[in-house]
Amino acid sequence: VFKGGKSGLAIVPGKPEQSELFRRITLSANHKEVMPTKGKLLNSREIELINLWIQKGAYWSDEKVKIFYEALLALQKIELPISSNQEHPIDKLMDEYFKKHRIEWPEVVDDRTFIRRAYLDIIGLLPEPEAIHKFEKDINKKKRDALIDSLLNDHPNYTQHWLSFWNDLLRNDYSGPGFITGGRKQITGWLYKSLMTNKPYDKMVRELISPVKGSEGFIKGIEWRGVVNASQRTEMQAAQNIGQSLMGVNVKCASCHNSFVSNLTLDQAYGFATIFAETPLELNRCDKPIGRIATAKFIYPELGIVKGETIAKRLLNLSDIMVQEENGRLYRTISNRFWHRLMGKGIIEPLDEMDNPAWNNDLMDWLASDFINAKMDLKHLIKRIMSSKTYQLPTVNYKKIEDTKTGYVFRGPLVRRLSAEQFSDAISQIISPIYPAVAFNPSGEQTKAKRIWHEEVSFNRTVLPEPGKRYFRKSFSIKNLQITNARILISVDHSYTLFINGKKISNGTDWRKVQKLEVSKYLKAGKNILAIEGENEGTIGNPAGVLFSMKVLYQSGETLEINSDESWKSTDKLPDKNWATNSFSDESWEKVKDYGTKNWGTLLDFSFKNPNGKFARASLVKQHPFMKTLGRPSREIVTTSREVQATLLQALELTNGEFFNNVLEKGAINWLNKSNNDQNKIVEQLYQKTLGRSPSQDEKNILMNILGDNPQKEQLQDIFWSVFILPEFQFIN
Repeated sequence: VFKGGKSGLAIVPGKPEQSELFRRITLSANHKEVMPTKGKLLNSREIELINLWIQKGAYWSDEKVKIFYEALLALQKIELPISSNQEHPIDKLMDEYFKKHRIEWPEVVDDRTFIRRAYLDIIGLLPEPEAIHKFEKDINKKKRDALIDSLLNDHPNYTQHWLSFWNDLLRNDYSGPGFITGGRKQITGWLYKSLMTNKPYDKMVRELISPVKGSEGFIKGIEWRGVVNASQRTEMQAAQNIGQSLMGVNVKCASCHNSFVSNLTLDQAYGFATIFAETPLELNRCDKPIGRIATAKFIYPELGIVKGETIAKRLLNLSDIMVQEENGRLYRTISNRFWHRLMGKGIIEPLDEMDNPAWNNDLMDWLASDFINAKMDLKHLIKRIMSSKTYQLPTVNYKKIEDTKTGYVFRGPLVRRLSAEQFSDAISQIISPIYPAVAFNPSGEQTKAKRIWHEEVSFNRTVLPEPGKRYFRKSFSIKNLQITNARILISVDHSYTLFINGKKISNGTDWRKVQKLEVSKYLKAGKNILAIEGENEGTIGNPAGVLFSMKVLYQSGETLEINSDESWKSTDKLPDKNWATNSFSDESWEKVKDYGTKNWGTLLDFSFKNPNGKFARASLVKQHPFMKTLGRPSREIVTTSREVQATLLQALELTNGEFFNNVLEKGAINWLNKSNNDQNKIVEQLYQKTLGRSPSQDEKNILMNILGDNPQKEQLQDIFWSVFILPEFQFIN
């Protein structure tokens, strides 16, 4: 390209007017020398791009050149304006910003708006009506700060809400690509404990880079099946994930060639990836080896040299380098992510391009410095932002998403949609639990019960259970002692009938509802028999399972526990009528198979403790089609922000989706039973729980007319739907 030809130099760096290539692409369409000679001519924007490239030096992609803006690595010391009459440090900086842009300070939002915003942002739940009314009546001038403190101290709900943010950021999930091959590992237990204890951010980063037990899954990349591009080897994935999630730098582009969007080079990407490799990596440019071997080096070598003969030593060294206070980029990035989370837009955008200019550089560096001064306390960062007048301003709604990108001027937080998890949890709070089970249960009682079923074998292979009835037995002995109580938990997919010593005890047709029974009166000293008739519905083979646990407490304090496990016996043949009694012999029956829990998850209610009406928080549930539709990403890669634009698929799911309609129907039945068909009570409570206010007279008249004198589930289901699709419900204002 640069050598030129018979017509002279094709490109003269810095001089488009002397470049033959540029002359030819700007000729008229009928000129015999116009380029390209065939096909569509370049448009004006494409021509301008080539013009700009030549003007800037016509640098080729394998040259080391810094043409993109780079943010300073170290944080700048920012002095707060002394002329401002604002009290909060963020507001002092924003006061100067507003003066510069000739913006008057708006009045902050009212108490009802603030408490809803605070609840959703800190714990991801809606405030109960009683909490709203109490907050509105509180005359304490510091009540907003007190509310923030109270919510931040609700450790379980804070953790279960913010878990989604960190799962997205650290590509952590409960299932998905990589788990089958063992090339991916959860960090959920470590992450949950870190958030519960409010572990300082620098310590979290240390343990992610130089793993401790439970955190190693972050840098352990996905081992894709088959042949993959060199840029997707696990060592390069580690560099890419750390660069994007923790440092806000795009390593992915530079892992194939010198980056087209930043100054990062192929050498830098491979040097960073070599830190995680057993042996030095050979550079591949666009998946072709180029005969050069990389040297282990951090992408910002001015912070320190990575040394170590082993991976473990290098990672420890890297973790020390990364968390230095001098690495302002690390602390800017997380501060910017939290600002975006709470305000709807980052101080720097996009979030993964931290070399871009901030719309307020002083605010960005002061916020990151304040975070460091607070010992990297994440809850401090949240409170610092939320306690500001800036956070409490009315939301701004832009008509076009482009208006938030070009020439952006901050006037207040952006209107934000409820996330997939927030929406799900709100529905569970208000009408009926959406999800019956969780993939991760941090506080539940751990039982030894397994999901068992008759082992189905076809052509010498274990296959999915076929539809039909199966029969199960378990014998056990009761000591000749007084029994205080004997409690049972049982869940069978799809339906069951339970017998003890030949007597029918209970039945059920919904595995999601755990039956809890007291059965001491059916037990006797000596041998006892548990028997279950289970039925698997459907037309083809599908997962089926019995989950059972019994605890017998003697007056002496001794306990006996019986769980569903491989010691049970089963048959697929219809036994005689005495099959559930002691006198029946099950010697010819077969041992059952443990079918695992991945198809069901962990039922929160499968516990001898009283769960106090808790529901499965959506953040603890593995990816579900409903949440996927509402925007929860698959976490094969780092996801630092979710799509905010509504989609046609979401509209279809919320208007005519079978899953959502079933939830509404179930909720309508529950509400009608609890309210004794009192229309006035239904409408008032629905608005209070959903919107935190009473309905207007017009709203009330409309809904009362729909319900009629004898409300039916169909009418209430429609009313639920009409309220849940209101912007007032679906958005954080």
